[in-house]
Amino acid sequence: FNTRVLEEAENKRHPLLERLRFISISATNLDEFYSVRVAGLRQQARNGITKASQDGLTPNQQLDRIFIDAGILMAEQQRIWNEIRIEMKRAGLAVVDEDDINDADTDWLRTRFLERVFPVLTPLAIDPSHPFPFLPNQGFAVGFALKRSSDGEKLRALVPIPTHVERFMELPPGPKGRRFIALENVITMFLETLFPDCVSKGRCVLRIIRDSDIEIEEEAEDLVREFEILLKQRRRGRIVRLKIERSAPEHLKAFFIEEIGAEPSDIVEIDGLMGLGQLKELIVDNRPELVFKPFESRFPERIREHHGDIFASIRVKDILVHHPYESFDVVAQFLRQAARDPEVVAVKQTLYRTSKDSPIVAALIEAAEAGKNVTALVELKARFDEEANLRLARDLER
Repeated sequence: FNTRVLEEAENKRHPLLERLRFISISATNLDEFYSVRVAGLRQQARNGITKASQDGLTPNQQLDRIFIDAGILMAEQQRIWNEIRIEMKRAGLAVVDEDDINDADTDWLRTRFLERVFPVLTPLAIDPSHPFPFLPNQGFAVGFALKRSSDGEKLRALVPIPTHVERFMELPPGPKGRRFIALENVITMFLETLFPDCVSKGRCVLRIIRDSDIEIEEEAEDLVREFEILLKQRRRGRIVRLKIERSAPEHLKAFFIEEIGAEPSDIVEIDGLMGLGQLKELIVDNRPELVFKPFESRFPERIREHHGDIFASIRVKDILVHHPYESFDVVAQFLRQAARDPEVVAVKQTLYRTSKDSPIVAALIEAAEAGKNVTALVELKARFDEEANLRLARDLER
């Protein structure tokens, strides 16, 4: 399936930035596959399970095949990204390196870095008195081998990158369009602001994927509380993948591998850009010719004929709303009308995944505040939306 997704990134009939989006989706899918499916197989292998599954393979045999296929897939992701990067430059959207910018750009970027990025970074020296920090699931960091100019002492350091910081910084427009530079390159450029009196003798970009699989007894006495505990534990799950920059010095790679405690089967060396899932940040808003034309779903005509009164429309005949061809707004409008209708005494709703500011949730809350009997069944086990759904459940309870 993920190979098929990546094939869409090569489809020249798609707009350029949509092809970039497919690379991002493919990379994100692969991370989730490792954090759940591969993590489960690793646990089976560690537990000594040798029984073959329906495909006739033991957990270890499946892992061997996955490692080969994933390696091929990642190489294809990098190849396609490099091709799309060239096409993006021709289209006026360049992802540049340190060598591509001039002194004026460097001065501007330094100011921007000190204002927007520097305050949220926590540079760390790694030595016996400063133990190696914990890197969370999908944690991204840049490691350095440093030499202090004043006394020649050799140091090792790490700069964890917060998840909320933009991966690509935009430079002032150049003569051929907009330009972006990866954050790890910006950090390397202005390393002296993080580690004064030090020069870099090597860099190592790394990224961690941890076991995110959640196993829960559905008969637990307090299911919500059980989920809250497991979600906190998931952040510190066992490492299933350590992506590390192939071009980094061998001694630096060996140091970080040992400090992180990764097993040989966890390590994947990346020849290219790390964290391809974040390429979606390069999908800009002001180039409509480089993305799919927005799809305008229709609103059911019968509801229009009844001046937006959905109950009156249903009395005439049942309505089947076919998404995405017909607007989801009609569902939100239906619930809002129910919340305000004095004849409605109860509302029952199942919620699996919702948007951040869901109009459905707002309508349910409005109905409850209006004194109606509102029952909402929230699916806590929606993969990677568990925390959002827990918050949703708490909000609805209040």
